[in-house]
Amino acid sequence: MPRKLAIAVVLLAAGFALLGCGGAAGTGDSATDPKLAGPSREELLAEGPLGERALGKPNAPVTIIEYVSLTCPHCRNFHRDVFPRLKRDYIDTGKVRFIIREFPIGRTAGTAAIATRCVPEKKYFTLVNAFLSRQPEWVSQDVRPDAIYAVAKSSGISREAFDKCLSNQTIIDGLTKVKERGRKFHVIGTPTLFVNGQKAQGAVTFEQVKAMIEPHAS
Repeated sequence: MPRKLAIAVVLLAAGFALLGCGGAAGTGDSATDPKLAGPSREELLAEGPLGERALGKPNAPVTIIEYVSLTCPHCRNFHRDVFPRLKRDYIDTGKVRFIIREFPIGRTAGTAAIATRCVPEKKYFTLVNAFLSRQPEWVSQDVRPDAIYAVAKSSGISREAFDKCLSNQTIIDGLTKVKERGRKFHVIGTPTLFVNGQKAQGAVTFEQVKAMIEPHAS
């Protein structure tokens, strides 16, 4: 293989590896440096135009906000490897309120994000998890509505409602504003977490999140 072609193939492969994760937060590294301190708690907790999707007690001492792109492999890994323990140890025990905010990277992620906002609120987290855990079935460079619906229908949404949902301008505009607001908070990739205002990004581990929670959890 000619050297220039080989280099192009490597660069293309690297691009696909980062599909859906965006910038620095999609590198596979994680960062919880105090220098990453984000906006004020009040700014972060201001509710977005579509309302929040949250788990846990509203008055929990710790609030975690996750900006997520449903096509991002690191988001998938976080929800597979970290979130179950986080939910068991902190959300279900009343110590953490966990909020997801959409930060879709690419049109495929955007289409899936729209779908999550068209199902009943009680099914939101289940559908988010389905999209993340079943990424190989629907994630691609081109938007494939049939493949996305194949996942979304697990929530009980009909194909007619799904198709209508994808052109819901209120949801589209709301998700655009959620992402624009994330950018103001210097979110450039996913997952990005704010733990009581402290920012963490990339391949964050449970131990790192725990260390950020514990000083505020009592």
